[in-house]
Amino acid sequence: MSTKEKVLKEVKIEELLGNENVIVLFNDDVNTFDHVIDTLVAVCKHEPLQAEQCAMLVHYKGKCDVKTGALKELVPMCSALLDAGLSAEIQ
Repeated sequence: MSTKEKVLKEVKIEELLGNENVIVLFNDDVNTFDHVIDTLVAVCKHEPLQAEQCAMLVHYKGKCDVKTGALKELVPMCSALLDAGLSAEIQ
């Protein structure tokens, strides 16, 4: 009989909690669908179809989660969305 050894990987708490942040995009009456879609593609690296779906959700539901990840990755993305005139925040 062989003995199997299980090795548990040590994971820092920050790594476990690091992906619980989300950028939420909010609806406004200023930006066009094309601008929102183009910005999501450029900033959040969405595929065009994904960006279009997010834009539709924002329009009809009032908000949409557009990106999840570690806070240090989301802060520059959220800033770029704000600089483009969109309404977004990290939650």
